[in-house]
Amino acid sequence: MKIKISRSIFPNFFTLLNAFSGFLSIIYASKGEYQTSIYLIAFAAIFDALDGMVARLTKSCSEFGVELDSLADSISFGAAPAYLVYKTALFEYGYLGLIISALPLLFGIYRLARFNVDLDNFDKTVFYGLPIPFQAITTAIYIYCFYPFSELHADLLIALILLLCFLMISKIKYPVLPKLTAKNLIKTPILTSYIILSLITVLIWGKLFIFISLITFVIIGIIKAIYFSLFLKTKTQKV
Repeated sequence: MKIKISRSIFPNFFTLLNAFSGFLSIIYASKGEYQTSIYLIAFAAIFDALDGMVARLTKSCSEFGVELDSLADSISFGAAPAYLVYKTALFEYGYLGLIISALPLLFGIYRLARFNVDLDNFDKTVFYGLPIPFQAITTAIYIYCFYPFSELHADLLIALILLLCFLMISKIKYPVLPKLTAKNLIKTPILTSYIILSLITVLIWGKLFIFISLITFVIIGIIKAIYFSLFLKTKTQKV
C-alpha cells in the first residue's frame, strides 16, 4: 500500500513553524525574556516568507494554505507583538494600556480577513495597507532598541502602535518586496537600492538603524499616498 504525500505538506510545514515561533514568543515574553521573544517573531517572519517561496517552487498554492497562513500570522504577528507590548511597557497604563496593546491583534486580524476576501483581485506588485508581518517586526525592533523604556519612549511606542494599526487597515500602497532575480531587481531599481542601502547601514551601525530603515519605509508609503492624492486631485480639477 502506497502512501501518497501531498506536495502542500512542505509549505504548510513552514507555516506551522511560523505559528509555533509566535507561540514560543508569547511564552518567552511571559517569562520576561524579551530579547528571545523578539528573535522568535523575526524567525516567524522568516518562516512566513519561506512558506510562500516553497509553495511556488512546489506548485502547491491552495486556498487551504492561504487560510492556514493567515491563522499562523494572527498568532505570530498579531498576538505575539501585542502581548510583548503589554508586558514590556503598557501594563503600567492599566485598562487603557490593555486596550492599546490589543490593537495589533485586532487590526491585524481585520487586515488578514480583508486580504483573504480580496485575494482574487490581489495585485502582485503592491499591498493595500501595511502587511501585518511588517507591523510586527517594526514594533518588535522598537522594543529591542529602546527597552527598558523612558516615559518618552513608552509614549512614542503608543504613537507607533496607533500609526501602524491604522496603516494596516488603510488603502495606502506598499510595494511587494522583489524576488531575488536579476530581472526583478532591474525592474524595481529604487526599491532595490533602498533595500541594499538599508542592509549596508544595518551591518555598519546596528540595531537602531534596522528600526530607522523600517520606519522610513512606513513613512515613504504615507508621503507617496499624500503626494499622489494631491497630484491626482489637482490634475482632475484642471481637466
